[in-house]
Amino acid sequence: MIFVLSPAKTLDFETPPTTRTHTQPEFLDHSAQLIALLRKLSPADVAALMDISDPLAALNVARYDAWSPPFTPANAKQAVLAFDGDVYDGLRAPDLRKADLDYAQKHLRILSGLYGLLRPLDLMQPYRLEMGTKLANPRGKDLYAFWGERQTEALNALLAKQKNKVLVNLASEEYFKSVKPKRLAGRLLTPVFEEWKGGRYKIVSFFAKKARGLMARYAIVNRIDTPEGLQGFDYEGYAFDRKASNDDTFVFRRRQEA
Repeated sequence: MIFVLSPAKTLDFETPPTTRTHTQPEFLDHSAQLIALLRKLSPADVAALMDISDPLAALNVARYDAWSPPFTPANAKQAVLAFDGDVYDGLRAPDLRKADLDYAQKHLRILSGLYGLLRPLDLMQPYRLEMGTKLANPRGKDLYAFWGERQTEALNALLAKQKNKVLVNLASEEYFKSVKPKRLAGRLLTPVFEEWKGGRYKIVSFFAKKARGLMARYAIVNRIDTPEGLQGFDYEGYAFDRKASNDDTFVFRRRQEA
């Protein structure tokens, strides 16, 4: 099985990495093409394009200018340790053992607006470029056009090597739209996480994001490689609800008040 996550807006390049092991992103040449486009934009252009504040736009213009392969531990950090936020609070990658990171490297991918598809230990330099950004490029009007074919082909190549050809979608809707589900050479499985709130079960964004990271951690630590194995996910009070689930969607619920 292959698991996909979204990246995070918040980055941590201050905390020292917990491993020296690292790899290079597969699509760096493509990333360089996007950087070349972004370098043509002024801070005001970036602020308008991404709907961000002027200081944040200026920060990212500086990041684009500084972006420079080759990536080394001196100028970059492993993706799974650099991303910070709700999903990565659940994943807790700094606590993973070497064997866990080795397993994650084979079974986990991070969808990225700038890097396309990242392995956990791929080095990356800081950036801000959400997948939904309408950055016109030679392949189309936005990043979905830029990455869609390449991400899908890369995921299919990974699925071809798996005993169980299942792609587990733990990414947000914005990021998973960059994949072409109908062209996937395997089964697509989407976990859903619901909280008991106001007398009914519902998706609460903050908790759902963290739960995606928790499930990725559960799969990594327990070497889960079948859909049935995922049904045992029980971190932080979640439990599989068989009646609410089907072959394409696994629903996990917890009754504690959110």
